[in-house]
Amino acid sequence: MLGALALPVLSATTANAAPAAVSAAPASSCSSKPPLPYAVHTKAVTIRSKASSKSTALGVLYSSHKFSVARKSGNWLYITDKTTGVKGWVSGTYVYRDVRMCLD
Repeated sequence: MLGALALPVLSATTANAAPAAVSAAPASSCSSKPPLPYAVHTKAVTIRSKASSKSTALGVLYSSHKFSVARKSGNWLYITDKTTGVKGWVSGTYVYRDVRMCLD
């Protein structure tokens, strides 16, 4: 004779949950951050008298130097090297802002 197997009985309760409210993040949360600073993305770049690779070299902007950008013309930036005081143009090929990715 086989014994009867006793199985636990699970009672199912009905879920009465309303859809959760989704709060929207501000639309401009990423764009409200200030732009990243400029940086030298090589060991050094030549500071020139004009926005041209054929113009007179005035100095060298090393990656360790602090500098400010006054204006931009095409792919060239007019900078002031705060370490040496030299002012002139540097190529945007080597001096540019990093890109920030926003995953909102």
